[in-house]
Amino acid sequence: MSTPAPNTDSTSQNLRWYEGISRYQWLVLLIASLGWVFDIFEGQIFVASMRDAMPALLGVTADNPSVSRWNDLGFGSFLLGGAFGGVLFGMLSDRIGRSKTMILTILFYSMFTCLTAFAQSAWQMVLLRFFVAMGVGGEWAVASAMVAEVMPQRSRAVMSSIFHASSVFGTLLAAAAGAFIVTLGESAWRWGFAIGALPALLTLWIRWSLHEPEQWVKARQRASEDATQKTGQLSELFQGQNLRNTLVGVSLASIGLVTFWGAHIYGKNALLRHAQATAIAEEGLDPATADKEQKQAAFAAHKTAIKQAEMLSMVLNTIGGGLGLVLFGAISNRLGRKGAFALYHIVAFIMVVWLFKFLIPQGASATVLALVLPVFGFFTLGMHAGYAVYFPELYPTRLRGTGAGFCFNMGRLATAAAFFGFGATTITDENKALLLAPLYLVGVGILLFAKETRGTELME
Repeated sequence: MSTPAPNTDSTSQNLRWYEGISRYQWLVLLIASLGWVFDIFEGQIFVASMRDAMPALLGVTADNPSVSRWNDLGFGSFLLGGAFGGVLFGMLSDRIGRSKTMILTILFYSMFTCLTAFAQSAWQMVLLRFFVAMGVGGEWAVASAMVAEVMPQRSRAVMSSIFHASSVFGTLLAAAAGAFIVTLGESAWRWGFAIGALPALLTLWIRWSLHEPEQWVKARQRASEDATQKTGQLSELFQGQNLRNTLVGVSLASIGLVTFWGAHIYGKNALLRHAQATAIAEEGLDPATADKEQKQAAFAAHKTAIKQAEMLSMVLNTIGGGLGLVLFGAISNRLGRKGAFALYHIVAFIMVVWLFKFLIPQGASATVLALVLPVFGFFTLGMHAGYAVYFPELYPTRLRGTGAGFCFNMGRLATAAAFFGFGATTITDENKALLLAPLYLVGVGILLFAKETRGTELME
């Protein structure tokens, strides 16, 4: 096994971010990214199939209000599980190692996603989402810390952005499953969850290929010699200089995750609503006077076209989001971490209001919606790469997995609270997004208290 290049820029100031990277460092990025791809697939397959799976489990039609309520409960359960798993496995990675913990998280989410294929009731689906999310939240905490620790400072932001951007492939896989598997029959949605067992095979490659980062090994050695240098101590996140970093990190993640689940994912409704309106028109119905049963009959007659339009929205939204994720690192190297976050938050606010307040309600053409969706996705999703770039930079090695995992996944608690609240209402998806849009501007205010970490080495 090749030895990773030292995590320093002392002899490589003039190299570009991709130059001088060892084969092992590329391997770490690849394996971490694959884990994150499958991680996201396990979460997004629910989004891609929820208009089919939950109605089937409840025995009602997709427009029944109970479907939306149970789906919101599913989101809430997933977010709670991610919060719990992210903290638990983040702490574990600081104590037993990055690669060992990554194996545990991937096995965890693979097994419970596969079990979801056998769910027989809505409450079982909701419960299993909790356990899937435990592994999902944990994998991000471990992988983001490991990528940051093996990369040189000049490459770290871009590499961390690439790592987080790999998530789009997970979403695209879920969209493909939604368009070509979920539509095959009444129970076809189960196959989408069944293939969630496949990522478990990745753990064999991890076991054979990866070793613990040198920084972590040194941190463990210091911990064995000095009781004040213990690894994975959750309480230390709220002491001294760590307190401000933790509060800022949790706040930024809370805003990003609440708006992701409450605004970004509903970008898939853009072409969905357009396809539904087209179906009504093609059936010769007047949308103003047609009753619920007539509309449902029209939707059923055009089910495949409507589903594919929904998945196309998801793909366009995700492609734009992927570009936003990849470019966050480069933008943050130019504008600083705080400047990049501010740019993404401000434009995201504008795009959410434009799409859900004007374009969709006013019946914008499919062409206009298709052009807007990638820009919408760029800013509403792209800021998430900042968490992989920024959070590991806020903490020393002995607390990096714990701190990054806590900040990112505690944001899920605020999101879970929002969705448990929405689960008790009948508010539309578009109105949810509009209600949450001002949070982007709150994020800009939080940045006033944030620490700038551009150009700094990771703390030992």
